[in-house]
Amino acid sequence: MTEPNTKNRLNPEQYARLKAEMATPYRGLRQFIYIAFGASGLLGAFIFFFRLLAGRDIDNALPNLALQVGIVALMVFLWRWEQQRQRRP
Repeated sequence: MTEPNTKNRLNPEQYARLKAEMATPYRGLRQFIYIAFGASGLLGAFIFFFRLLAGRDIDNALPNLALQVGIVALMVFLWRWEQQRQRRP
């Protein structure tokens, strides 16, 4: 006896989820990377901000703070871009 078609065994919700995953592969991994790098940049910005407030090694702390803030801004931009692409059909 033959197996019934696998398409018939999937409910519409599972089929839609699999179809969305085909359209945007590795979306979950990308979002994890955005969160991880954003959190790392935020922690670095926090540390360099307080180094500036303390007046310690200002020549190195200011460019590093700017870099960390730039990383956080980039991750926020990429996260929002990803969310907008998901909403569009």
